[in-house]
Amino acid sequence: FTAQRHVLTYMEDAVSQLLENREDISQYGIARFFTEYFNSVRQGTHILFREFSFVQATPHNRASFLRTFWRCFRTVGKNGGESSGKNLLAAQEYHCLLQLLCPDFPMELTQKAARIVLMDDAMDCLMSFSDFLFAFQIQFYYSEFLESVAVIYQDLLAGKSPNTVIVPTSSSGQHRQRQPANDCNPLDGVEASLFYQCLESLCDRSKYSCPPSALVKEVLSSVQRLTFYEFLMALAKHQGINRALGALPDKGDLFLDPAMDQEIEKLVARVSGLSLSAPTSSSGDAANLPVRNVPRISSPWKPLHHRRKMDPESEGSNEETDSSEN
Repeated sequence: FTAQRHVLTYMEDAVSQLLENREDISQYGIARFFTEYFNSVRQGTHILFREFSFVQATPHNRASFLRTFWRCFRTVGKNGGESSGKNLLAAQEYHCLLQLLCPDFPMELTQKAARIVLMDDAMDCLMSFSDFLFAFQIQFYYSEFLESVAVIYQDLLAGKSPNTVIVPTSSSGQHRQRQPANDCNPLDGVEASLFYQCLESLCDRSKYSCPPSALVKEVLSSVQRLTFYEFLMALAKHQGINRALGALPDKGDLFLDPAMDQEIEKLVARVSGLSLSAPTSSSGDAANLPVRNVPRISSPWKPLHHRRKMDPESEGSNEETDSSEN
């Protein structure tokens, strides 16, 4: 159970953060720190603004990142509707959104997800939010599995019959040079039944996350032959695989998030209430009120991830520095 749930991964990360931030944590206690840390793991917010190596470290982290990305940026597709064209973005723009949540998120994964949508066409084409999101889910969550699938596909395309399952290493993109090339057999692809035999063995023996083999069989049983990207697109569009993964809602409910909408409505109401209760002069004009500089008081609850220690002499130029970086 400990290995399956990656408990040691989270314990090591919690202890690492405890040692890194021990001065701040000592103010409210170690027990409270561990309670809040594992509550954030349970809620899926522990991956916010973390390094990519941690974001991809466990299946739970990957699912949490997918869910957070959807919840934060679903309005990209919601505003204007899927068919209006107003929500179409390029791969580079989606990558910028990903980096808002994970600053060192690799561009390579974004490009691979875009290639699923665009079927290896020009990478500067625009994509809808839903198309990119479901393709990104398959590419990100099943990354190691897809690396092995690409190698098996190439072997079948070359007329080989692989009898052994190729287990991918942890190094991302090692098999990138062996990605299927459409100029070998762009129309026919490979035989679906033989492809499934190899993938069934891969799913049974791989130590990484794989789609349920029964659903992979369902995808491949509907066609006689298919190309590599046709297979990836079929995985991305399959509702059963999406539900088995459990990170995203069905496509029909993609732009519905009542809990988030309720929180936003509360925030808007609170801001509106503050503006209505602002004091005014007898003439009703608040513009004549004297402006008072309120000193900024930092919250004692600082984020534990990637806190930057700043020199007191440069504290006054934070705003200017941030704007120059952007």
